[in-house]
Amino acid sequence: MKTVNDIFKGFDQLQVLVIGDLMIDAYTWGKVSRISPEAPVPVVQVIKKEARLGGAGNVVMNIASLGAKPWVVSVVGDDDAGLQLKSLLEKEGISLSGIVEEKGRITSIKERIIAGSQQLLRVDSETDKLVQHASSAALLEKVKACIKEVDVIIFEDYDKGVLNEQLIQEVITLARKHGIPTVVDPKKRNFFSYRGATLFKPNLHELRDGLGLFPEDLEGQKLLETVHQFKESQGFDGVFVTLSEKGVLMDLGKEQVRIPAHIRQIADVSGAGDTVISIAACALALGLPARHIASLANLGGGLVCESLGVVPIDKELLKKEAESHLM
Repeated sequence: MKTVNDIFKGFDQLQVLVIGDLMIDAYTWGKVSRISPEAPVPVVQVIKKEARLGGAGNVVMNIASLGAKPWVVSVVGDDDAGLQLKSLLEKEGISLSGIVEEKGRITSIKERIIAGSQQLLRVDSETDKLVQHASSAALLEKVKACIKEVDVIIFEDYDKGVLNEQLIQEVITLARKHGIPTVVDPKKRNFFSYRGATLFKPNLHELRDGLGLFPEDLEGQKLLETVHQFKESQGFDGVFVTLSEKGVLMDLGKEQVRIPAHIRQIADVSGAGDTVISIAACALALGLPARHIASLANLGGGLVCESLGVVPIDKELLKKEAESHLM
């Protein structure tokens, strides 16, 4: 991989498995011209409504936008939202072969009420209860059925109950047996369940909360040491920490790099982490060095923050930025 063009052509050849919590990102767009007479709240006059794939589904969309073929393994409920979620996947040409339907489970919906460019309210309908044992066993069988087809596996953990330690470790063991890298986007409940994964990608808050760190552990050289020690203790090949407006930190193999954020007009940070892990996973699957993986993912995360709402990366825009900043 010597040029940006080579890298982006390489993305087109990849197949990526995403395992984790699917949800619907719902949007109600409207305008506000008055305050309600019933309570001191704005009245939103609805202009349009929209439903998009969210959670692990947004990672799937980012993978597809990069040109790779996504596979998804997850659990949905047997409710109307579950039907809608499967319909959204089908609409995007994503196979439903990895979807397990669980009777009585609530399918996650995050509904955002937006007036102009301002998000006024978010309403979540969801459960964070662990999926049933039978559903978890079915998920593992779904992974086994497609693992020989894929180049990298992403664990997209939103703490909504699809992932548990036993399933995680079984998949990591299976992936290592087949020589497939595993990339993790963690949350608190399973933070220490990913031992032996290839690349672990928390943001700074997740790292702080997961490890119970003090503010002084997150500054300068101390942060580098903390990340390296955590990497070694968990048997990861690498740890990739997103630092919000301060950029990213990558400790992969014997290389440790810190890259500052690019100046952006930030409209919405929602979904930026999904874009970062999607790009990092694809770049890792191509065998790119740590600096290139971190740089590309950092560029992509910044770009999607310029759009309102949760949106996948624009491949051509990312390529253009990469040609300016990567090489």
